[in-house]
Amino acid sequence: MATVKLGDIAIEAKSSNKGDKTGIKIVGLEHLTPSNVTLSSWSDDAENSFTKEFSKGDVLFGRRRAYLKKAAVASFDGICSGDITVIRAIEGKVDPELLPFIIQNDYLFDFAVGKSAGSLSPRVKWTHLKEFTIELPSMSEQSKLAETLWSINETKNAYEDLINKTDELVKSQFIEMFGDLYNAGGKWDSYSFVDAIEDISRKGTKIPKEEYLESGEYPVIDQGQDFIAGYTDKNEGMILESETIVFGDHTRCFKYMDFPYFMGADGVKVLKAKIDDLDYKFLLQELKLMPIPNMGYNRHFRWLKEFKVYVPPIHLQKKYAEFIEQSDKSKFALQEAIKDLDALSKKIIAENLIPAGKE
Repeated sequence: MATVKLGDIAIEAKSSNKGDKTGIKIVGLEHLTPSNVTLSSWSDDAENSFTKEFSKGDVLFGRRRAYLKKAAVASFDGICSGDITVIRAIEGKVDPELLPFIIQNDYLFDFAVGKSAGSLSPRVKWTHLKEFTIELPSMSEQSKLAETLWSINETKNAYEDLINKTDELVKSQFIEMFGDLYNAGGKWDSYSFVDAIEDISRKGTKIPKEEYLESGEYPVIDQGQDFIAGYTDKNEGMILESETIVFGDHTRCFKYMDFPYFMGADGVKVLKAKIDDLDYKFLLQELKLMPIPNMGYNRHFRWLKEFKVYVPPIHLQKKYAEFIEQSDKSKFALQEAIKDLDALSKKIIAENLIPAGKE
């Protein structure tokens, strides 16, 4: 084992492209999945302000809000957000296949959070990241370790693919039962969005973060790709009751909350039904199917108000909700298997890529 700093085995790539981006794949923070080294989504939109280039094999590290644990290896060349640090292996210093796992691990993220600066959107710089120190095994051991970790990751991705297919089945069942509401129209009763849905984002009970941390009574929900539980960088937040739908108005993500919780995020709206006979699980899927245009940061909620909310008979909504519950059971089993794989991967990393001083 050799004691090395991240800056000894990797560099920050800083090349840029300020010209035509036609045909170039674009990666933003929203395309990085927390705790996953696989980059599975991107954009082809050439009309953006991103200029930072990356190459196949580079690790894309989300330096903004590092507690979200976003770092993935690129499987193609492209351009990314300025809030992403492009990290490239130094030839002969580290196995490039292992570098993503050196970076995508709890030790480094804890280090990054501790070095982040800024109140609302804390960011960490490469100047600090490169000082992260670990005990690195020999090159031959690195190759074996990388092979094992990628095998675990491949199985995890297969389970996640099954979850995505289950979600597609839920969507297909909705259209089969209720029609393609936002393309073909609906035969059901409808209400304007503002008549059917209330935004209660500013109507919760505000409390200081310290008071919440002392009590620990409510789960914390913060902005993220699918809303991250357990952390917030806000100084205060709101206690919100159950039976609400959380909407990330710049991540375009909806999530049904069936328990009281502490909301500490910016760019989030909390929606509650204003009318009777509206099942929340049905409503969640209807909201997901709304064709909300990509208008940029913090502007999607305005578009929601332009839509109708269709309300089929409650017995049909309940029947659909039962289908969702069965699908959720299947997804839960897969999610538990993924958690076990994550735990195994973290255990292997913790035992073989030890931060200096933690032996």
